[in-house]
Amino acid sequence: MRDVAARAGVSAMTVSRILKGEGRATQETRERVLAAVRDLGYRRNEAARNLRLGRASGMIGLVVTNLANPFYSRLALGAEQVAQEHGLRLVVGNTAEQVDRERELAGDLVARRADGMIVVPAGASHAHLRPERLGSTPVVLAARPPSGVDADCVLVDDFGGARAATAQLIADGHRSIGFLGNPPTAYTGAERFRGYWAAHEEADLTPRETWTRRGPNDIAGAEAAALELLTGDVTPTALFCTNNRLTIGAYRAVRRLGVRTALAGFDDFELADLLDVPVTVVSYDADEIGRRAARLLMDRIAEDSGAPPGPPRRTVVPTTVVRYGS
Repeated sequence: MRDVAARAGVSAMTVSRILKGEGRATQETRERVLAAVRDLGYRRNEAARNLRLGRASGMIGLVVTNLANPFYSRLALGAEQVAQEHGLRLVVGNTAEQVDRERELAGDLVARRADGMIVVPAGASHAHLRPERLGSTPVVLAARPPSGVDADCVLVDDFGGARAATAQLIADGHRSIGFLGNPPTAYTGAERFRGYWAAHEEADLTPRETWTRRGPNDIAGAEAAALELLTGDVTPTALFCTNNRLTIGAYRAVRRLGVRTALAGFDDFELADLLDVPVTVVSYDADEIGRRAARLLMDRIAEDSGAPPGPPRRTVVPTTVVRYGS
């Protein structure tokens, strides 16, 4: 700022007031200062300014498990929309489902004085997100409920969506439906498996354990698991998959084998309507998950730091079943 002042022939205080839109500088002085700012490429150090004023960083963090999954990019867009409405910036970190990495990212956000953070947790216990670990930095969880910590959370109707999609396959006449899902330790995988099983029970059917694969977590793994299921002596006529990447992997196996196995899966995805096999998807607004999580976080940030926090809140984003093909 002193360099700008020297170039414009004014005091540093005048530069500060003009950049903040304060004071009564003449138009000629204002234009001279702004020209010096442009010439020198001056940028105000927001981190230092916030530290001097005793403020946080003006940013919130979003910690997700898999940036390769389009679900998280939509969630980030929804959270960013709300952050911008409140004059905040969103920074994103990826854990690759590693709890140690999640703990590291959360600690780094606290060290950088983030106003708060939204976390899609990787592990079964979230004790490292407790206030005694993160201080006064508020945390909201998304997609998975809290365990070992009291925190607000935004969930998807995982059970209801999986049950409805599986029920649609049964209504279409399928009685042998395989399952491709995340490891059972993952909340979403467990809830979606529970919905898949419940739909069978409601139809007086029992799924075959030999047609269940609870481990694939990417397209290649899902393709390999589907190939295994569809090349046995007795094969399922349909497959239910717990996310869009697994559905795509299953489709590759179906296409490779040239069979007409029907597919159902959680998460809508681009070009699903162009596939040459029937596809049923569980659709929901991933942007809305991010928006709701960010709104809950804004509420926590605005709370009086001297008052005890309110009870944790939980909200669930609804799902719908969409059918592509015949």
